[in-house]
Amino acid sequence: MIKRRRLLSILAGSATLPLLGVSVKASTTPASWQEPASWKGIALGAQAQIILDHENGNELIEKAVAEIRRLENIFSLYLANSELATLNREGKVFNPSFEMLELLSLSSQINLKTGGAFDPSVQSLWALYAMAYSEGKTVTMEQLARAKYVTGWQYVDYSSSKISFTRKGVALTLNGIAQGYIADKIRDLFKRNGVENVLVNTGEIASIGAAPSGKKWRVHLKGERNIDMPLSDGAIATSAPLGTSFDENGKVGHILDPRCGKPSGNWQEVSVITRSAALADGLSTGFTLMSEKQIMRVKGNSEVLLR
Repeated sequence: MIKRRRLLSILAGSATLPLLGVSVKASTTPASWQEPASWKGIALGAQAQIILDHENGNELIEKAVAEIRRLENIFSLYLANSELATLNREGKVFNPSFEMLELLSLSSQINLKTGGAFDPSVQSLWALYAMAYSEGKTVTMEQLARAKYVTGWQYVDYSSSKISFTRKGVALTLNGIAQGYIADKIRDLFKRNGVENVLVNTGEIASIGAAPSGKKWRVHLKGERNIDMPLSDGAIATSAPLGTSFDENGKVGHILDPRCGKPSGNWQEVSVITRSAALADGLSTGFTLMSEKQIMRVKGNSEVLLR
């Protein structure tokens, strides 16, 4: 049984906002804010929410939710006719969407930056462990070798006309980056529509402007440290090997090292704060498998919190 736990919650003003059930008191809303509009739901299987300052907030949220659903039809592993599911099933797709190409290009950059630690081609390994633990079995060396044989970013070939795998059996999961990518796209949608204050949480978080208190958004990083991070015109993503686990006891984490093919992780949690939620998402995933020295060498302008 795959089990998940929440890693992030959001603070607006002095009121703590759980990942679902957003509630902002009118008394905390300054004159510069319209009455906040909000939404809660699911995006790519993650709990999601939007808090928005705009006179047409509810109408814009409807557009945002429609865009989330459109992007899910590109990146979802579980919608049978999504672009990603079709690619994994057929081994190729023709005339891929711009969004898929953009995300594969960013994935290539992060794969190179992290020395292969971030690698969306781990889906065959992930499926192997998920099936084994759901059936109460142990992954055999032979099974592991077969799954590793079809794991490797070098087997992914993409262009504006076609995406294909150069080795039969390769499969991708974009769950380590697509939630952040969707957060970026929804934030951009709001920005194009003149929104100055919004927080988008699609499992990873992107923001513009300020919270209803008039101060920066505050994101609460759950864990032993319980850090509250101020956020404005930026993004944050957190990855934790045991944030999702394959086993009921929560001891076998979901982040797989593509180099050895096994569940791994050098850190309990890694949070990355930067301008792009997609970049933060992918980096935080890869950084869980890297040493502090390696991370500091490649993090660039991103802020990284390690635990």
